[in-house]
Amino acid sequence: MISRIKKQLVISGEITLLFQETVYCIFTRPFYWGRLLDQIVQLGIGSLSITIVIGFVTGLVMTLQFGYGLEKFGGTLYVPAIVAISLLRELAPIFTSLLIAGRVGSGISAEIGAMNVTQQIDAIRALGTSPTRVLVVPRVLACIISLPLLTTLSGFMGIMGGLIIAYTEFNMPLGFYINKVLTTITFADVLGSMVKCAFFGIVIALLACYRGFKTREGTRGVGNATTWVVVRTSIIILISDFFLSKLLILFLY
Repeated sequence: MISRIKKQLVISGEITLLFQETVYCIFTRPFYWGRLLDQIVQLGIGSLSITIVIGFVTGLVMTLQFGYGLEKFGGTLYVPAIVAISLLRELAPIFTSLLIAGRVGSGISAEIGAMNVTQQIDAIRALGTSPTRVLVVPRVLACIISLPLLTTLSGFMGIMGGLIIAYTEFNMPLGFYINKVLTTITFADVLGSMVKCAFFGIVIALLACYRGFKTREGTRGVGNATTWVVVRTSIIILISDFFLSKLLILFLY
């Protein structure tokens, strides 16, 4: 038990050191803009389809369940406000981040892990370049930029999905639905969602890069690394969401 706790503390310390080195590399030269753009395309634009689907379907299901649930009490008119707030503040950030953790986090750890196993990272060091500057910084920044934008898109698609269900299932006028959504959500709701996702993006990219650097044992190690990243990042996202929500309620909402 003690050895396990010690191991976790060592891992936490190493991740903290990697974060410090990443921050230093971000604000010093050289900076690889081309690699950053490539990662934004790969991580961000490559996740558009799954983001649109999860947002739209979540909006459909939420509106359907809330609508029939509140219809018993004559509260169908409150469905647009509840769906919009729930999506923007919680469901869109959580669902999108968990999906990105599965898709992007596993991909980053597998890619860097394969490079580590085949000694490509050692080659980068031999050339006098920092692997953190070349590999970690572009991925961390790409996640910080892409994930908040993807979450905003997911929330918008969810509201559109809710619009369809509200109109077809509950005969709610389109103008009424849109008006209720626009009068309910505020810029603070969108900003809070983006702040959450920026933090989640750092967690996903940092843990994936760290585990990639620590990958050993060939292809088996790469498989173990992807599993480790998805599990750890999902747990951290779910736990930290509560504390971030509490802080945002106190200082922003």
